[in-house]
Amino acid sequence: MSAEQVSGLCEQLVKAVTVIMDPASTQRYRLEALKFCEEFKEKCPICVPCGLKLAEKTQTAIVRHFGLQILEHVVKFRWNNMPRLEKVYLKNNVMGLISNGTQSILEEESHIKDVLSRIVVEMIKREWPQHWPDMLKELDTLSKQGETQTELVMFILLRLAEDVVTFQTLPTQRRRDIQQTLTQNMEKIFSFLLNTLQQNVNKYRRMVGAPQEQEALTTPQKTDLAQEPKAQANCRVGIAALNTLAGYIDWVALSHITADNCKLLEMLCLLLNEPELQLGAAECLLIAVSRKGKLEDRKPLMVLFGDVAMHYILSAAQTADGEGLVEKHYVFLKRLCQVLCALGSQLCALLGSECDVETPANFGKYLESFLAFTTHPSQFLRSSTQITWGALFRHEVLSRDPLLLAMIPKYLRASMTNLVKVGFPSKTDSPSCEYSRFDFDSDEDFNAFFNSFRAQQGEVMRMACRLDPRTGFQMAGEWLKYQLTSPVDTGPMNSKTGEGLCSIFSPSFVQWDAMTFFSESVISQMFRTLDKDEIPVNDGIDLLQLVLNFETKDPLILSCVLTNVSALFPFVTYRPEYLPQVLAKLFASVTFEVIEESKFVMSVQAPRTRAVKNVRRHACSSIIKMCRDYPQLVLPNFEMLYSHVKQLLSNELLLTQMEKCALMEALVLISNQFKDYERQKAFLEELMAPVAGLWLSPEMQRVLSDPEAFISYVGADNKITDPVLEDPSGLNRSRISFCVYTILGVVKRARWPAATEEAKAGGFLVGYMPSGSPIYRNPCTEQVLKLLDNILALIRTHNNLYTPEMVARLGETFAKALDMLEVEKNAILGLPQPLLELYDSPVYKTVLERMQGFFCTLYDNCFHILGNAGPSMQQDFYTVEGLATQLLSSAFINLNNIPDYRLRPMLRVFVKPLVLSCPSEYYETLVCPMLGPLFTYLHVRLSQKWQVINQRSMLCEDDAADDNPESQEMLEEQLIRLLTREVMDLVTVCCVSKKGVEHNTTAAVDGDDDEAMATEVTPPASAELTELGKCLMKQEDVCTALLVTAYTSLSWKDTLSCQRTTTQLCWPLLKQVLPGNLLPDAVSWFFISVLKGLQTHGQHDGCMAALVHLAFQIYEALRPRYAELKAVMEQIPDIQRDSLEQFDSKLLNPTLQKVADKRRKDHFKRLITGCIGKPLGEQFRKEVHIRNLPSLFKKVKPSLETDVLENEDGEGLTAFFEP
Repeated sequence: MSAEQVSGLCEQLVKAVTVIMDPASTQRYRLEALKFCEEFKEKCPICVPCGLKLAEKTQTAIVRHFGLQILEHVVKFRWNNMPRLEKVYLKNNVMGLISNGTQSILEEESHIKDVLSRIVVEMIKREWPQHWPDMLKELDTLSKQGETQTELVMFILLRLAEDVVTFQTLPTQRRRDIQQTLTQNMEKIFSFLLNTLQQNVNKYRRMVGAPQEQEALTTPQKTDLAQEPKAQANCRVGIAALNTLAGYIDWVALSHITADNCKLLEMLCLLLNEPELQLGAAECLLIAVSRKGKLEDRKPLMVLFGDVAMHYILSAAQTADGEGLVEKHYVFLKRLCQVLCALGSQLCALLGSECDVETPANFGKYLESFLAFTTHPSQFLRSSTQITWGALFRHEVLSRDPLLLAMIPKYLRASMTNLVKVGFPSKTDSPSCEYSRFDFDSDEDFNAFFNSFRAQQGEVMRMACRLDPRTGFQMAGEWLKYQLTSPVDTGPMNSKTGEGLCSIFSPSFVQWDAMTFFSESVISQMFRTLDKDEIPVNDGIDLLQLVLNFETKDPLILSCVLTNVSALFPFVTYRPEYLPQVLAKLFASVTFEVIEESKFVMSVQAPRTRAVKNVRRHACSSIIKMCRDYPQLVLPNFEMLYSHVKQLLSNELLLTQMEKCALMEALVLISNQFKDYERQKAFLEELMAPVAGLWLSPEMQRVLSDPEAFISYVGADNKITDPVLEDPSGLNRSRISFCVYTILGVVKRARWPAATEEAKAGGFLVGYMPSGSPIYRNPCTEQVLKLLDNILALIRTHNNLYTPEMVARLGETFAKALDMLEVEKNAILGLPQPLLELYDSPVYKTVLERMQGFFCTLYDNCFHILGNAGPSMQQDFYTVEGLATQLLSSAFINLNNIPDYRLRPMLRVFVKPLVLSCPSEYYETLVCPMLGPLFTYLHVRLSQKWQVINQRSMLCEDDAADDNPESQEMLEEQLIRLLTREVMDLVTVCCVSKKGVEHNTTAAVDGDDDEAMATEVTPPASAELTELGKCLMKQEDVCTALLVTAYTSLSWKDTLSCQRTTTQLCWPLLKQVLPGNLLPDAVSWFFISVLKGLQTHGQHDGCMAALVHLAFQIYEALRPRYAELKAVMEQIPDIQRDSLEQFDSKLLNPTLQKVADKRRKDHFKRLITGCIGKPLGEQFRKEVHIRNLPSLFKKVKPSLETDVLENEDGEGLTAFFEP
């Protein structure tokens, strides 16, 4: 290798790198240059001399960086095959570069420093400590040369800790060797880091002239301009030392952090007042204070509650806040706030434990400063303090502390301000807005944050009120009175609801909204906390009267008023004479309108806005809630309530169908209190008479049972010229809706008394099951069963609307009447709702949207009726003659044409509750005949859909896909995921009982979220088949459908569904058929399905662990009977045959002592590694191989690996890398 050769190659490389980095290069040139550079790195035998030449100080930064990259590539990919002398040569030269091959600390580019430290760390990972025992000494020597070298040493130590401890990017044995050696030397490393920090800070302060109060370190002097760069260099090293400390504080033994009377913590507190170093110091402090571990070891951290530490922390916070809103200071404030939160958590953990920790003398000072963060203009800082307040209020010792109790009124006062929703980044109406622009990208973002922040505050306020219920109630009362007397301020933005009314951003409304949330939280807690005779009834009733007498025409404010009525309603239980006034207020709001005239005209011209609809809906639900929670209280006023409702129902146009039904539901709830079967039955008959008359009329029967007549009746075959004003069939639709809503309300609400004695006395009890459990009858049964045939006819007709012939009959205006609503699409795609629109826009804009809404709710409600029929009417429903056949010929007809978004609610609201509430006596007659064909059908449907999606994704790799997030394909794909989850959930619910394990259907919404994935891996040992599961598995075709669906679903691209199915369903189903004679092909297919699942989902830890466990279970259980499984294993890419033989022979030889389960499973996992899918980012990554070195701790037989490392001269390698 000649110098000319090296120079020639280097010139070419410099040209190539220049072409790559030059923005003016053409793409072809750039690609050629890139290819030349990559091939050079891979193949050239003289990489090291070329890299060193390019890395010389005389080259430009870009070229030097490339030279160093070459050296890094050599260490990472060629190290194992390099001769020893070449390794030593490279190592010495790299250390030489650190010593004198870089520019000074202030001039050198950060990417050069970074790559240089990476090269050293890569060598350390391969050779330290066994072959490079003096590494730490060498770094120490380098650091003595000056700031430039010291900073690089800091980078090396930090990178080493990150690779070995944080990211663990190296093989286990090497990691263990290095981490143990680091731990053994930690005292030296720590004192080196601390001394470096202290010396450089001292020098820096001496030159800059630190504030007088800190003579603890040195006496400051005035800055000399010539010394400015020197001071900056010391400051840089100080920052690097802090960053490096942050990489170690997280995991070293706590004793190092608290050594020397907590010298480290003291230094960090001092540095909080040093503008250049404060952020790094706060980071280190935060990591230290957040440490978990033995309580005894954490005790010294309480030193931070001492006078000195508190003084520094608080003065730093005051200074940072006093400088106005500067990003750097704001970030620092956030860190300090986190430090105080973590301190609070440590205090809560240590106080009251066996550690003998007293409440700190400065606890009051701490609380005051913590409150300062809770009252800061930044909404983000306010929210950061909530969890700690909660922990303090909950703590068994601190919650009795007079200082904390004295803080409660102040905290509640602060909450009154914090609950007001201001601070939208796009606005300027509050000091918070400026801070929000740093923290949130958009108003939607802020809105989502604020809603969860408010919920969190509610929790904490309730905890505070548990300690001091009266104060909260008093404040709520004052605030409520103040709002009732304040003039309304609508602010600059007028609402579209009407002139002079509030929008959701109006100053008056945000205050009302906050006050309402506050009073709701504290009043409910007061009733839970105080004894009955301690409740301030007179004050409560006074407030209630003020609220009832308050009149407003503003729908948003009226909504708040109604919430306050509900919050104060428990006082009425002490003074029932106020009930009529409450009812009058609520009933007045049920018919609330902004425009008076529209009460008696079917006003299509001015559809109600969301705000008005909300008030009316709110009033209805308040009445329902009152009747549900206080039925005994309302019962004496039943007749008055009933006559009110009758009056409202008599005018067909006054209420919407939903409102009518809500009021009827309230009546049904009260009628449950009659506790008299005959009386309640007679009442329900009277209540439902108008519905029955309409529903059973010959015209309605004709309409409900003929799709064509139905389309015509609801007006979906019309062509409409003015889609907003014209809707001739609106009334027809509302009549159908009214009937369906009412039937649903009655089925849902009518019940027998909960107490068996009362039920018996009232005539509800009709006998006992063989098991001894009572059989009740529902007073609504007779009425509802009369109407059931037409419900089923409507469902059948609705399903048939999706046939191509019927879709073709829809009018021009209504061609999309059966499509999804926009709201549903947005919910599935996870698109946020625009903020203002929620309240201000008319609810349905066009007659098409009204039609879509009608079909969607009608479909859902019919299935809600069937889903509730089982739990409501029990045996009376399950024994309806030919029920299975009737359901199969209505709900399950024409499923092929039913879209996924309609199939989902059917499974969730009808099939699942029906199956769950069905007594086992009816499994054979009802459930199995229904579920058998359904599961078979669902398997075929899902398989076809997933096949289309998989083909699509294969095509997409060739074609550029449409990137529009709302594109139809994305929607379809997301829908099929949701449907898959629904189906697998249904199968699991039917087949598997998990004793002591809560059935969870809402683990996580997002299937690709790794956090959500890494849940418990091993299925609960007690996952057994239910009675129904066994019943289904007895039927061969159903059994096949269940097994095939469960195992095929493992390779469908939905991580969440795969994980649930793997952990809950696959093994119990297969275990059921194990005793029989399975065909060898079937056994292989099950095993292959799991391996395919691994190929698809292997990149997600949770899924991968669950699938490996399942594959292991199958192999262990079935391999002794089926040699075919071994043949499958042999086809796995890169499988080690000898290792497989070893595993197999141990498995098949029962005389051998069984190895521990975990070790067997690890062995098995290593065998099947070849089929475990990797994330895209790792699929084409070049493998880095780091060899193990001779063991540090125990004598081992010389293994192949150590022999390979024996050098040519035959001498041992301990003398390797002599400095």
